[in-house]
Amino acid sequence: MGSLDQILVYPLQQLPFFLITIVIAFTVHEFAHAYFANKFGDPTARLLGRMTLNPAVHFDLFGIILLLVAGFGWARPVPVNRDNFSRPRLMGVIVSAAGPISNLLLGILGSLIYAILIRTGAINSITNDHLLQAVYWFFGMFIQFNFFLFLFNLIPLPPLDGYRIVEDIAPRPIRGRLQQYEQWTVFIFLLIIFIPSLSAYTIDPLQNWASQIGNDFIRLFLKLFGYKL
Repeated sequence: MGSLDQILVYPLQQLPFFLITIVIAFTVHEFAHAYFANKFGDPTARLLGRMTLNPAVHFDLFGIILLLVAGFGWARPVPVNRDNFSRPRLMGVIVSAAGPISNLLLGILGSLIYAILIRTGAINSITNDHLLQAVYWFFGMFIQFNFFLFLFNLIPLPPLDGYRIVEDIAPRPIRGRLQQYEQWTVFIFLLIIFIPSLSAYTIDPLQNWASQIGNDFIRLFLKLFGYKL
C-alpha cells in the first residue's frame, strides 16, 4: 500500500475522487468537441460513435495510467475534418475551444454547488468525519482540475486545443510556418511537461491559477447568496 502511494500522484484514499473527476472532465471535454463538429456539418466523430457521454468511448488506457503516475495524461482525441465546415477557420476555432470551455463551465458548476452546500449549511450538518473529508477532497479536485484543464488546453503548443485555435486564426503564411515547425513544438511541449525545472515555471503556475480561480468563484457565489465571509 505504501509503495503504491509513492507511485501515484494522489494518495490511495483520494484516488476514487480523482478518478471520478477525470472521468467527468475528459468525457465532457471530448463530447463538446464532437458535438460542435457535428453541429457545424462534420459527422466524423458521430459516425465513429464519439459523440457520446459514455466515458469508455473517450478513454485511452495508457493516457489515464500516465496521468495517475506522472500527473500528465490524455483522453482519445476526437477526429475532426474541417473540410466539412462551411467556414472552416471560424468553425474550427469554435470546435477547438469547445473542449476547454466545457471544463471552464464544469469548474464554475462545481464552485456553485460547493458554495450552495456551504450557504445552506449542508456541509456543517455532516457529522461523519470520513464523509466530510470525502466531500472536501472531491470538490477540491473537481474544481481545480477542471479549471486547470481549461488553462492547460489553451497553451498554444501541439497537440493542445490552444495550438489549433492559433492555427485557425493565423494568416495563411504564418499557418504554413506553424505547420512546418509543428514537430519541433511538440518536442518543446514534452520538455515542458516532463522536465521538473521547466514545468515549475509553466505547469505549476497553472495549477496555482486554477486553484485561485476556483476559490474566487466560490467566494463570488457565496457573496451573491448573501453569505458573510
